[in-house]
Amino acid sequence: MNMPDDQPPVRDAATVMLVRDAATAPRILMGQRGHSAVFMPDKVVFPGGAVDPGDAHVPLARPLGPTCAARLSRDSAAPPDALAAAAIREVFEETGLALGRAAPWSEAPPDWSAFAARGYAPDPSPLRFFFRAITPPGRPRRFDARFFLADAGALPDDLDDFSQASTELSHLRWVPLEEVRALNLAFITRLVLAELAHHLPSLDAPEAVPLVRNDRMDRGVTWLR
Repeated sequence: MNMPDDQPPVRDAATVMLVRDAATAPRILMGQRGHSAVFMPDKVVFPGGAVDPGDAHVPLARPLGPTCAARLSRDSAAPPDALAAAAIREVFEETGLALGRAAPWSEAPPDWSAFAARGYAPDPSPLRFFFRAITPPGRPRRFDARFFLADAGALPDDLDDFSQASTELSHLRWVPLEEVRALNLAFITRLVLAELAHHLPSLDAPEAVPLVRNDRMDRGVTWLR
């Protein structure tokens, strides 16, 4: 049975789980949303956000991996490159860290100007499509969120320098995996972290990507292979 039609539109979104020291003592970069945020107030989250229309036109320094691109295309109208660009942009805006490759970018759009000023072009090649979930009905905002996994070692920046981050997320820090469940997490974040705990220490693409559907009464999980 389909849900009523008076739900807010579902927006495409991308978020990134940056993992540090995966083989020894894994830590995940997370921050806390504000108390007055409309969506997930006070929750500790991975950096991420909605896809902007301009993300589909951002030139990428290297291509997204073919396996990830194919899975992102399954049951989706959003171009894989737009999702990858959104993931990179949101990480940069919210943390100041750049998933980029050293390259000149003289005609960057305004929302990428600070990224280009660092001497980088966006590089999605470290991203691995890991999880996908649709926000349940009844929430003030709804997203079709794609969760990417990435090795923090791919970042060319100082991993502890958040001085260029926006104020959207506070208390940015690398959280040890064994401590993360004690934080104020949304249910979907707990699900994703459970999958991640089983997957580590590997940072490769999973054998299949779970798609958690909350847009129907007969909700369930589809596996994207």
